Amino acid sequence: MFFKQLRTALLVLLSVAAIGGCSQVKEASAPVENANAVAEIYEVHEDGRIYAFYDKALYDEFLQVGETAFRLTQIAAGPNGETMVYGLTKGDKKKGADTPAVKLYAGKVPAADAFYGEMRRHGRIYVFSTFTDMHTVRQFGHPNFFYTEIGSGPKGETVVYVLNKSNKKKKPVELMTEFKKHND
Repeated sequence: MFFKQLRTALLVLLSVAAIGGCSQVKEASAPVENANAVAEIYEVHEDGRIYAFYDKALYDEFLQVGETAFRLTQIAAGPNGETMVYGLTKGDKKKGADTPAVKLYAGKVPAADAFYGEMRRHGRIYVFSTFTDMHTVRQFGHPNFFYTEIGSGPKGETVVYVLNKSNKKKKPVELMTEFKKHND
């Protein structure tokens, strides 16, 4: 009888300890904005390559010139075997793979909660509010949910605002405003 009561008491204590341990893990994994989180990514898909930039000025320079002075190239590293070309700033040229864009694509740093992304592909500009949506389009070539404005890009391109299940029924006014802000 004593051993049954002792065993029951131990089981109760172990259960309470296990539940307490689980709640501590939950609290520790609560979302906190990472200081290293990447807030912006720009991509250009061209000739079997994906050019990726985290620096808007470098991206704009690439759009004008078609090249970057400094870059990191990873052959067949894209989701469908494309060559990934990361545009590097002069300050990043010695860092190589230790730069924000490379770390984001490698899963070493997260995308910021307030994320903005652009992808130029097939003469269109795709605009994103999440890196997950951007990854999906990069991998499969087309978004599931989107809002399109024909001819509204800086050079008359079609702009495709990529949506997801959570916002597919709303006009993406905030994302449209962000696009205009990034392209004025």
